[in-house]
Amino acid sequence: MIRADLHLHTLCSDGAYSPEEIARRVKEAGVSLFSVTDHDNMEGVERAGRAAKKEGLLFVRGMEISAYNDFGKVHVLGYCCGQNSAYERFLKERTEGAYLRADDSRQKANAYFGTNLTMDDVEEFHLQKNAPLHTMHVVGAFAKALQRGKIELYRFLFAYGKPAYSGLCRPTPEDAIKIIHDMGGRAVLAHPAQINAKGKALKGLLDELTAAGLDGIECYHTTHTVIESANFAAYAKEKKLLITGGSDFHSDGTERVLGLPEFYASDELLQAFSLA
Repeated sequence: MIRADLHLHTLCSDGAYSPEEIARRVKEAGVSLFSVTDHDNMEGVERAGRAAKKEGLLFVRGMEISAYNDFGKVHVLGYCCGQNSAYERFLKERTEGAYLRADDSRQKANAYFGTNLTMDDVEEFHLQKNAPLHTMHVVGAFAKALQRGKIELYRFLFAYGKPAYSGLCRPTPEDAIKIIHDMGGRAVLAHPAQINAKGKALKGLLDELTAAGLDGIECYHTTHTVIESANFAAYAKEKKLLITGGSDFHSDGTERVLGLPEFYASDELLQAFSLA
């Protein structure tokens, strides 16, 4: 079995480091297989793939679609997706929608704080212009202006249900599954313990997404307890779904550490990713 981290972010969404730096850190952490899963785009995967080859690592193309429904955030990871015509349509829609959403959040935050930040202020934090804007770029602009921490500010004002949250142009998880399949990829539910649904409600959602074509579940994640991971893995085995794991690493100085939780890809997963 191969040690893997299949949930990593770069500068192409809300991560702090380049794809090349992520590959270097992956090797340093003793991980042999990784995936870059930036939000709503794969604009960094070619660079990550080249860096992986240089470092002698295995790599799988990935992204994370920022999907929402009545429970709030229900993100879906896509693996082995091709940058085909379906991806080009998706990227165009997400890029246009992300700008409208960022502008909506900016206006709401300005109204809340009595500030007058512009989209130029937001763009200062949007370093990879070929990738869509992200809410954290808006958060970065306000954190700088207000001299506040980005994570604390996001949770206080920009998260789902908060005053500056924007739901504009967000796909549903069912939309995400279809989009990933249109790209020839495998759709995996990200960090299910973070979904604002528990017990029967969460089980019902898992059943619905499985019926919609879900291919796997991220059973092992930084925020999952040992019991939660075991329960999700049991569900995945029962439904014959792929089991994945990842740190969801964005930057240093947080609780999310690259390579943790320690996860080993099964032969079944490697075969699904055409790595065995």
